[in-house]
Amino acid sequence: FQRTPNYSVPARNAPLTKEELDEIKAHYDEIRAKCRASEGGFPFEAIERLASDVSDEEREQIYQHFWELGGFRFLGETFADLVADEFANKTARDFIASKIRETVKDPETAENLIPFDHPYGTKRPPIDTDYYVTFNRDNVTLVNVRKDPIVEITSKGIRTESREYELDAIVFATGFDAMTGALLNMNITGANGLTLKEAWANGPRSYLGLAIAGFPNLFTVTGPGSPSVLTNMPVAIEQHVEWISDCIQRLRERNCARIEATDEAQEAWVDHVREAADATLFPQANSWYVGANVPGKSRVFMPYVAGMTAYRAKCDEVAANDYEGFVIA
Repeated sequence: FQRTPNYSVPARNAPLTKEELDEIKAHYDEIRAKCRASEGGFPFEAIERLASDVSDEEREQIYQHFWELGGFRFLGETFADLVADEFANKTARDFIASKIRETVKDPETAENLIPFDHPYGTKRPPIDTDYYVTFNRDNVTLVNVRKDPIVEITSKGIRTESREYELDAIVFATGFDAMTGALLNMNITGANGLTLKEAWANGPRSYLGLAIAGFPNLFTVTGPGSPSVLTNMPVAIEQHVEWISDCIQRLRERNCARIEATDEAQEAWVDHVREAADATLFPQANSWYVGANVPGKSRVFMPYVAGMTAYRAKCDEVAANDYEGFVIA
């Protein structure tokens, strides 16, 4: 039962040989360093190539190469402007759509699996193992609930407007309140008596995705306003934890007990995060990046799109300038 299709790329997961494992283990430090130095936190090669720089034939070959490699390389190593330029993005969309039509035997099912409402990569793109080929099985049916809406859950299964489907089990893909839900559920109250839920009533606001004005000594790890979900999360988390722990250590050395982001620094950072997103195709999608999956949630693009390299440099600059944008006491 599908409401909205997404673009999926093969994962190409496979068992590793002993030789492959030994090679990886022998270069752990190099791999980690490459991750930390990259925009997305992955050990990918930095690319400057634009989709318009190459011929149609060469572009198709590049997409095919990374389709065969699988994983996030298709998004991260094909073209630098994939989520910033409409032409570039359309070439990727068209390529994936052609793969869906090539793989799925039933034409109607194939068309129902092709996304129609967002540029590729502007919703978190899944990677899969045999996802599209699964729809060629005799015991698999795709129900497009936009065309045939679910009416009710019955004692036997699910009834749509056209018929009832008898099922043994139902798996609910209900989604989640990304990036803010866990923080809001803690019922955190700031120094002025304002709760975080009240402070974020019109959308999350933070300084660097690390701190919130009015909430002293509260650090958020990969919070709204940081690269977080647009990167390799362990790399993003480690950068945050290292910065926070270093900050706490330096405050202790100065016998300081309080640190708080200023309103001015927070508003300037919120504006910068929004401007960075507006320079891309990301805002075109009704994704959980903007809270579109949560009824009543204010529409704010939450992650920082400029990448880990620029973000790390900004955080380091703030620390080097005696924690510019913070009040310390």
